[in-house]
Amino acid sequence: MVNPNIKRANRRKLRVRAKIFGTKARPRVSVHRSNKFIYAQVIDDEAGKTIVSYSSFSAKLKGTKIEQAKEVGKQLAELLKKNKITAVVFDRGSFAYKGRVKAIAEGLREHTISV
Repeated sequence: MVNPNIKRANRRKLRVRAKIFGTKARPRVSVHRSNKFIYAQVIDDEAGKTIVSYSSFSAKLKGTKIEQAKEVGKQLAELLKKNKITAVVFDRGSFAYKGRVKAIAEGLREHTISV
């Protein structure tokens, strides 16, 4: 028996992903949120490659979870600037656009990345 919550989350994720696509000029920023950490990766869907990724797990960030998520967004923006990317498509996955997911997008916008 499949957990109905997982089923609903997968439906939401597919609904969001059907509408967005990452290119080399404007890649997709995919966000995953766990109970402890938050992860973000920049994906070129045309080539099927991950360009850069960053997470609160790998950085060992301090502070509240929302502060950590904002810092992940800022650090991801720095990595995107090094790769000469100024615009991205934001993929929230099955997560609502609030809290930590929103903080990543705000962190990206603070460093002039168009989301």
